[in-house]
Amino acid sequence: MSNSSPPQRICVIGTSGVGKTTLARQVAQKLDIAHFELDYLFWEPNWIIVPGDIFRHRVEESLMGNNWIVDGNYSKVRDIVWGKADTLVWLDYSFPLVMSRIIWRTFHRVVTKQQVCNGNYETWKTTFSKESIILWSLQTYRRRKREYPILIKQPEYSHLNIVRLTSPQAAEDWLSTL
Repeated sequence: MSNSSPPQRICVIGTSGVGKTTLARQVAQKLDIAHFELDYLFWEPNWIIVPGDIFRHRVEESLMGNNWIVDGNYSKVRDIVWGKADTLVWLDYSFPLVMSRIIWRTFHRVVTKQQVCNGNYETWKTTFSKESIILWSLQTYRRRKREYPILIKQPEYSHLNIVRLTSPQAAEDWLSTL
């Protein structure tokens, strides 16, 4: 990708806690484009999951424009998001870094009562339950490392410019080229 032609429709993927939303916000600000978090389209208040057809409709509606960045890993809408995107940014950081980030973020959110999305909060109870985002990240880290290289080689995604970033420094460097 050349600096003269910045990406127009970007999807940021990676394991929970890796920093997808943070990077997406920075890119959105730098390029002055809309930013959509798939979590906001998927979760209703009280951690209620929206029905699949409504989720897909929300995603379609959000990504109708020509310039946007979206972050999230929802396979239910991958065909829509990846199909419309021109650039896929994969934050592929080391396991220790991801785990330290998800643990710090979770405890910070619980202690400060920081809203996650749509009036939902992480709590001590969920942090130490089978619903824990930390547990989810542990369970999905290796799976995503296996899945993504296979998925990005699928013919339906051959149009995507793949940007695989393996460290926060690589992400900063990429951001500075936009």
